[in-house]
Amino acid sequence: MTEFAPVSGPSGADGRAAGTARGRAALTAGALGVVYGDIGTSPLYALRTVFSIEHGAVRPTGEDVYGVISMVFWSITLVVSIKYILFVLRADNEGEGGVMALAALARRTLHEARGRGTVAVVLGVLGASLFYGDSMITPAISVLSAVEGLNVSTPALSNLVLPVSVTILTVLFLVQRWGTHRVGNLFGPVMLLWFAALAAGGVAEVMRRPGILAGLSPTYAFTFAAGHPYVAFVAMGAVVLVITGAEALYADLGHFGLRPIRRAWFWVVFPALTLNYLGQGALLLRDPANTANPFFLLFPGWARLPMVILATAATVIASQAVITGAFSVSGQALKLGLLPYLRVRHTSQQAAGQVYVPAVNWILFVAVLALMVGFRSPERLATAYGVAVTGTFLITTSLLLVVARLRWRWPVWKVAGAVVVIGGAEITFFTANLTKVGHGGWLPLAVAVVVFTVMRTWKRGHEIVTARRTAMEGPLSDFIEDLHRTGALRVPGTAVFLHHGKDTTPLALRANLEHNHVLHEHVVILSAASKHVPQVPDEERLTVDNLRHRADGIVHLTARYGFKEPHDIPAALRLAAASRAVRHDIELDLDPDGASYFLSHISLRVTKAPGMSGWRKKLFFALARNAASPAEYFHLPETRTVVVGAQIDV
Repeated sequence: MTEFAPVSGPSGADGRAAGTARGRAALTAGALGVVYGDIGTSPLYALRTVFSIEHGAVRPTGEDVYGVISMVFWSITLVVSIKYILFVLRADNEGEGGVMALAALARRTLHEARGRGTVAVVLGVLGASLFYGDSMITPAISVLSAVEGLNVSTPALSNLVLPVSVTILTVLFLVQRWGTHRVGNLFGPVMLLWFAALAAGGVAEVMRRPGILAGLSPTYAFTFAAGHPYVAFVAMGAVVLVITGAEALYADLGHFGLRPIRRAWFWVVFPALTLNYLGQGALLLRDPANTANPFFLLFPGWARLPMVILATAATVIASQAVITGAFSVSGQALKLGLLPYLRVRHTSQQAAGQVYVPAVNWILFVAVLALMVGFRSPERLATAYGVAVTGTFLITTSLLLVVARLRWRWPVWKVAGAVVVIGGAEITFFTANLTKVGHGGWLPLAVAVVVFTVMRTWKRGHEIVTARRTAMEGPLSDFIEDLHRTGALRVPGTAVFLHHGKDTTPLALRANLEHNHVLHEHVVILSAASKHVPQVPDEERLTVDNLRHRADGIVHLTARYGFKEPHDIPAALRLAAASRAVRHDIELDLDPDGASYFLSHISLRVTKAPGMSGWRKKLFFALARNAASPAEYFHLPETRTVVVGAQIDV
């Protein structure tokens, strides 16, 4: 095996180093602008929902208000500050976050400990499926809650709430193609102003009633739960709204990195949220009638319309948080073989996780608009919130404990403490939200079931096809031995066969010899490999293998690409030809401008063969048929690309 050294190649190291400091600053601003949009806009509707629960279960009395404020503060502290910020964000998988990345890390950890990782993968798929369900609700409920501030500041404009909300979200989904780092840099200053406004509004009311600070004590939450267990249980189902952005925060880890996310949380977000919730609690104690909309009524009349505008901008950012999280989860699912190939665009030179997935973007867009038009109000959407996100919390905690015990070597007492404190709180959240299933909570669960079915079906179908394709391909070594023994008519030119490795024979290569009875003079079996770096230097791009000197004009070429780079196969071939390399008796004579490219195209036929049920086979067939074209992905010239078909029964 030989590494290619090109005639000349740019290093680019100095340029990358010079941009490091600027890159860190941009990621920090982007983290504040994108990661915290979801959880940062929860004050718009969280307490309003708690005190508007049907039948007035939670009332704006002193005992209930102090109990709710205490539950809110300690929910944020336990679930977000301790679980996610301090621990979960450490469980990255090559810099990426999200339940899928955590599942992959847990699976690898179990394998290293000689355990079975199947359960971890299933939990990861289920968690990702639940995340997709809530990703549709967050943009709808956030933007509607902000624009509904018109009902408080300017009631005459209340009929514009829905059309304005639809317009805002349409623009947001249209700009996704430009990348989250650009959007984040634009949103960073807006979110800084938003959190400053949250803190200012809260401080003003707390100063009028400083006794509300006592609500930070956990004793009020315990007293409230002990004195009114049913009311506290119902309240927990709505209190979860204050932490619904936590999973999106973790999913966006690959976009911005650990340190920027932590700094933004402890220096800006957590203090601002705490002050605002305290202020809303003080406002309710001063006048119980303020339960109609405690967030906007927290501000003086002259400031309400500006706050509607600022809140609308902030909720656009809240929507951005879950959209980018959905992109990250989708990219991870692709890497794990849980989805068919989708077009994925990397939008940043610094972070591998910053991607744009057009198909996911437009599916989310249609779903969000349908929810907004169907439910029409934040209160009705709030009933659909909670079940899926709390289910994801539990899955994340379970996977985290596997990593903590086996990889981080936590002692048993520490794991047990996390189960009791964090796990106990999340189980309570989950069971409290089960009461919402019949009132809209079924919707994200239904979406999760569909996504879970699609992912598991694609995974299983791909395993079946791969096994049968491998059997059809046969070992490459046997093919070469037969070629030496029987000979073949060689014709001038270079043929490039794209293939996943060098152990088996490309179907297109086998079919070309069997049907045309000829073989090109120069045959390159080419495999593309993705690396977790922005760019691969030219001197590290290519590796050639002479297949143990048995190939007689057949070589295997590996082309490596960074996450930012397009998988341009003709360009790799030109680089190989320009190197004019003869290393260790390996001669690579290429004609990149005249090379013919061969792709093996698999046609699926649904049969009664065992492996999957009939309806899942049909679903797999539909997914495979709509996958993106590999010729387009690899930048192959249409006029010199030959697709050779083969049929596999599924």
